[in-house]
Amino acid sequence: MSVLESRDMNGSVSVIILAIVALVIGAGGGYVFGMNQSTTDTDSDATTTSQTAPADSSDSADGVTVGGAKMVRTLDIVDNAAKAKNLATVTSLVKLADLVDTLKGDGPFTVFGPNNAAFEKLPAETVASLQKPENKELLTTILTYHVVPGTYTSADLKVMADKGETLKTVQGTELTPVLEGGMVKLKDAKGTVVSIETADVISSNGVTHVIDTVLMPQ
Repeated sequence: MSVLESRDMNGSVSVIILAIVALVIGAGGGYVFGMNQSTTDTDSDATTTSQTAPADSSDSADGVTVGGAKMVRTLDIVDNAAKAKNLATVTSLVKLADLVDTLKGDGPFTVFGPNNAAFEKLPAETVASLQKPENKELLTTILTYHVVPGTYTSADLKVMADKGETLKTVQGTELTPVLEGGMVKLKDAKGTVVSIETADVISSNGVTHVIDTVLMPQ
């Protein structure tokens, strides 16, 4: 074999080797790029998921805070109200009227619970009188006027207000949801319009709306 032939052969071998190396590097580069792209896509998906996933519902799961206490959906209306400092008066009156067992029942109920300030609007002697054993029937009448069979959220009350519908209370007299300035309020049998301070307090057996005035039947 001549020197020239040897050189040509060596040159061919070199070219083949270089081609193989180039392919290997190219494939490796493609593999590395593919891995990087996959990682980037995964990271992107993770980012998108974290942005679109609902926020931690630990707060919203147990509902709103009333009187400094978190209302818990798994507790009934009475037990939730007992935790709220601003509902201490109505809670004590419910006990005096022997309505605890009723409001701890299956329901469902919608309760319009007057806060402490609502009772402070009444003459002190009136509140004191309602706590006397001989006035238990009157107390029961007033309290059951604040309770409606069924569950009515603020959204439901708004629809009723739009339609001019009324609520039939356990006491037997009606309440009328009304809209004032876009806010849902209640009008009692005497025509007094009261504001809802805290709406949609969800309990295991219904919903409570904290109101700022005691409702009065005729």
